[in-house]
Amino acid sequence: MPLWDQVRTVFLGPPGVGKGTQAVRFAAQRHLAHIATGDMFRAAIGEGSEVGKKAKSFMTSGNLVPDEIVNELVEWRLQKPDAEAGFVLDGYPRTTNQAEALDRVLAARGHKLDTVILFDVAEDALVERASSRVVCRGCGTPYNTRSAPPKIAGVCDRCGQPLYRRDDDRPEIIRERIRVYREQTEPLIALYERHSILRKVPADRPIEALAKELDKIFPKKADAAGHTPGVR
Repeated sequence: MPLWDQVRTVFLGPPGVGKGTQAVRFAAQRHLAHIATGDMFRAAIGEGSEVGKKAKSFMTSGNLVPDEIVNELVEWRLQKPDAEAGFVLDGYPRTTNQAEALDRVLAARGHKLDTVILFDVAEDALVERASSRVVCRGCGTPYNTRSAPPKIAGVCDRCGQPLYRRDDDRPEIIRERIRVYREQTEPLIALYERHSILRKVPADRPIEALAKELDKIFPKKADAAGHTPGVR
């Protein structure tokens, strides 16, 4: 089994599966860039970059941002210094077009994806889980009122800002998002299976148990003294 210092991975799975929670934890523990689609949009728009301006024009009109602009955003984000040491892509790619674009961007920099983690869970469990999700208005940290509640109800542990339930976490909206995922994103499963880099993990388990499963997939390299970084 290989030992990992740098990791370039995609966390793939339907909405509400918990990949965002795991991506934040995994990236922070290993000092990797956590790259989520929403974060990319906000950062690019905040910097006033050309690709940010393009994305904003679609977002403010209520339209989906086209693949070519999302791909351009990812290329822009992967050029940042923090991504050079490795990254976790969360919410991208969503289509085979995006996956192929990502391969080209990485190849141009002499890199490739190491592993794609598929978080797998039944649809009914997804609906129940997502319906219990709340998010911080300040820093965007996600919580689940059943499986991973904040220490103080309605208040973010990290920044103290109030939590709220997003409109798109209503059950009927969740089922529609899952339908779109099955249609657009599931073809990526076959694609990454052909490349022999897909690893499936059952996501219907407690957060800490799932985190331990990821640590088994990506065991850390020990330092010269035999200590694994982040482990005492």
